Amino acid sequence: MPSSSSSSTTARGRPPRKTATLADTTASGDHSPDADQGLDTRYLESLLGYNARRAALSIIAVFLRRMAPFDLRPVDFSVLTLVAHNPGATSRQICAALDILPPNLVGLVRKLEVRGLVQRKPHPTDRRAQGLHLSAAGKRLQRSAQAEATTLEQDVASALSREEHDQLKGLLRKVYLHTPAPDIGSDPG
Repeated sequence: MPSSSSSSTTARGRPPRKTATLADTTASGDHSPDADQGLDTRYLESLLGYNARRAALSIIAVFLRRMAPFDLRPVDFSVLTLVAHNPGATSRQICAALDILPPNLVGLVRKLEVRGLVQRKPHPTDRRAQGLHLSAAGKRLQRSAQAEATTLEQDVASALSREEHDQLKGLLRKVYLHTPAPDIGSDPG
């Protein structure tokens, strides 16, 4: 079973990046890129996207390390978990729930089938669709991986109180559920 201890290296074996905090730069008054304490990141740290991305990268690094014994990437784990909690879900439903493109899911499901974790069965109400189900091996793996994910979630959020953890999840959901979809025809640059 994977270890639940934390490490001071990233998934690639490098030490974590050093970043200056607002307290670091304020205390010294030196905001130059050459300052001993690092770069001035205060503006970036004021942005929701920057903070969300940094938090996600930190969590994903731990996730990859702790899910390596299960040979699961975040998207694999997400698909297995959705199928475990929604037996018979269709590929279309999985794509919508995870905001992934159908061609990407096809290859992913095929790999999970080859591993003997997922099975396709005829959908009971739609003859054109197939429902996804976990095999016995898939159920065992998903249960073990879910238990590890629960533990790692507690570990990475250990600096937060239970109320802060719940509030943060709620606020992040509020952001992604209410952010308008990008305008496909617009030029971002």
